[in-house]
Amino acid sequence: MKKIVIGIDVGGSTTKIVGFDISGETNRLIEPIFVRATDPITSIYGAFGKFTDINNLELSDIARVMITGVGSSYVTKNIYSLNCETIKEFRSIGLGGLYLSDYDKSLIVSMGTGTALVYAEKGKEPQYLGGTGVGGGTLLGLSKQLLGMNNIEHIAELAKDGDIHNIDLKISDISRQDIVPGYSDVMTASNFGKLSDLATKSDIALGLINMVFETVGMVSVFAARNFDIKNIVLTGNLTNVPQAPEVFANLNRMFDMNFIIPKYAQFGTVIGAALAGCDIERSKE
Repeated sequence: MKKIVIGIDVGGSTTKIVGFDISGETNRLIEPIFVRATDPITSIYGAFGKFTDINNLELSDIARVMITGVGSSYVTKNIYSLNCETIKEFRSIGLGGLYLSDYDKSLIVSMGTGTALVYAEKGKEPQYLGGTGVGGGTLLGLSKQLLGMNNIEHIAELAKDGDIHNIDLKISDISRQDIVPGYSDVMTASNFGKLSDLATKSDIALGLINMVFETVGMVSVFAARNFDIKNIVLTGNLTNVPQAPEVFANLNRMFDMNFIIPKYAQFGTVIGAALAGCDIERSKE
């Protein structure tokens, strides 16, 4: 007999959904999906219907539904007669990040429209640390104004041909001395501080992506140092941007950190919401 716990992360127009089968001794992850719609309620029901259909689930198979995200306040009724429990987004971020990384403790960074930082440690309640308004919304807003583009996939594709040295002022441009040996040509002194008149749209696209990721990265480094940890788990939609691994790999080397982008990083928050439901159900056994 199936016993499924479902997590739903409700955004403004995008909803992510995942499930765990807890009928056995361990929680078995069911492949997460997301859907887009014009409003949160349409998105929720679209995601729920698609998820149950793909995985051949009946309503009777579902033991619990956990809802998180900025759009969770729109859910005021049961979903198909199923009771829905709301869980705080920051708790979901922490639980999901630890599960995806399999670390005992870590800084979890959720890169969405803005960026949230959560300190998480197994056996303890995740701690929201704050964050920055720099995130995907920043990238989209500036790209719309500077490039006439507001699709992240298209911006990232354009950036593949970009040259960051036509945009950013590097340490090597202003000093003969290394701050971090061997990285003067990589370390940024000023984002957009060397914007060339000859810079192409590809250069600008790369500069915008680099600025967002470096800002998120440095805020994360400061927070991680405050807890004397090196492990930083990146989650959220921006982890899908193909330039992310290189930018964070450079930050790893320059600042002796351990940024990682785990599998299913995009779904970290919704996985955390579902895991909270799994714990509740297990406690009843």
